[in-house]
Amino acid sequence: MTTTTAATDTDTALMAHLLRRAGFGATRNQIDHYLEKGYEATVEELLNPEYGEPEDQDLLDRYFIASTEARSVGHADPQWSWRMATSPKQLEEKIALFWHSLLAVGGIKLDHGMEMLTEIDLFRRVGLGKFRTLLLEISRNPGMMYWLDNQNSHKDAPNENYGRELLELFSMGIDQNGEGAYTEDDVKAAARAFTGWASKPTMPPFFLGPFPMEFRFDPEDHDERDKTLLGETGNWNGDDAVNIIVQQPATAEFISRRLYQFFVADEPDQQEVRKLADVFTENDGEIRAVLRAIFNSEHFKSEEIRFRKVKSPAELVYGTARLTDRFDLPDMDTSQLANYAMFMGQHLLNPPSVEGWHEGEEWIDSGALVERINFASSQLERTDAPGVEQMLERVRSAGDSLSPREYVNACLDAMGAIQLSDRTMNILTEHAAGQSIHQDQRNRATEMFQLIASTPDYQYC
Repeated sequence: MTTTTAATDTDTALMAHLLRRAGFGATRNQIDHYLEKGYEATVEELLNPEYGEPEDQDLLDRYFIASTEARSVGHADPQWSWRMATSPKQLEEKIALFWHSLLAVGGIKLDHGMEMLTEIDLFRRVGLGKFRTLLLEISRNPGMMYWLDNQNSHKDAPNENYGRELLELFSMGIDQNGEGAYTEDDVKAAARAFTGWASKPTMPPFFLGPFPMEFRFDPEDHDERDKTLLGETGNWNGDDAVNIIVQQPATAEFISRRLYQFFVADEPDQQEVRKLADVFTENDGEIRAVLRAIFNSEHFKSEEIRFRKVKSPAELVYGTARLTDRFDLPDMDTSQLANYAMFMGQHLLNPPSVEGWHEGEEWIDSGALVERINFASSQLERTDAPGVEQMLERVRSAGDSLSPREYVNACLDAMGAIQLSDRTMNILTEHAAGQSIHQDQRNRATEMFQLIASTPDYQYC
């Protein structure tokens, strides 16, 4: 897709690109704020969020009472929804979304809202650190153990679910022919290594509410015999299995490819993936180091990959929410944001299977596209929203004697340095030329914002 750049300088366009990919996007004023810090300093700020309970957690708990001891996904999602819509630590939420899709656990089976939120917080806490740490923690996560039936895995009758998905979907992957760098014997060995690792049974949620889930290791139910996993033989347990897996070249390449597809482009560039795999290996599997290499690379900064990645429903919903900047209280409107993403095909805290979601162009079909356009358009007509008001002011300050193309460019700049294809730009310019000069200027600009959000181009980030 050839692009026509809005009337903005190169640094602004690059910063907007970074904030769309490393987060969910930003208002034009926020982009200016980060420009004052500089690109590399902004990358470091995004990569190093200070983990901890947000200052407004008490307010959030007061508004979303049912989510403080969430029984179900429906009770839990307002908490995460608020954080994705408003948290200043955008990459902390974006990396949680990445791992939630890759290390997928679904509420439809787990049916424990508190545990789902615990897992999201696990991803915030260690999701930018060493992959080894993350894999160890998710392997001890009681929700994951329940989701993949490890409580049914015993030394005399191992259940292979977790061992198989650990190798196939969580760490090493398979190729287009369904083959991986591991064998069925490796799956069996991994399953034996994790015998005795389980989720402790919890009390019934009624009538006192849900109880926190707990991990349980039963040494009497652990297979103590030697196991050969990926060519290494010993009396391995789950910790050992993770240590062996993360050292494999296939793991470095698999995780690097998935990070590339999530943060850079839907279709991986194999040369770039190999570079990232080297960074992964050289930094002992630190995710932060891989992302730093991505965001600071000339490949990521190039115009060729901007607006080429299909927005997931979450990226579209929370990116638009952040653009309007209207969510200052955790009210019912905020709690509904996760529902909008669900209507578009992404039920947060409830991925359809252990594979997570199939992303890229699969996000968009005729039904989902209608939902996406209607949502974005309805949000941008909210002229009472601080973000929309800022956009209107930027267009107004651009001047009264703009040509139709200059006017469209002013609107694109106000919406965060958005780019359009030549075809879309020509259509919107033609529309701007046909608008009445007597039309109320706020209405004219608002209508243009809605039209931009309704274009195919807005579906990309």
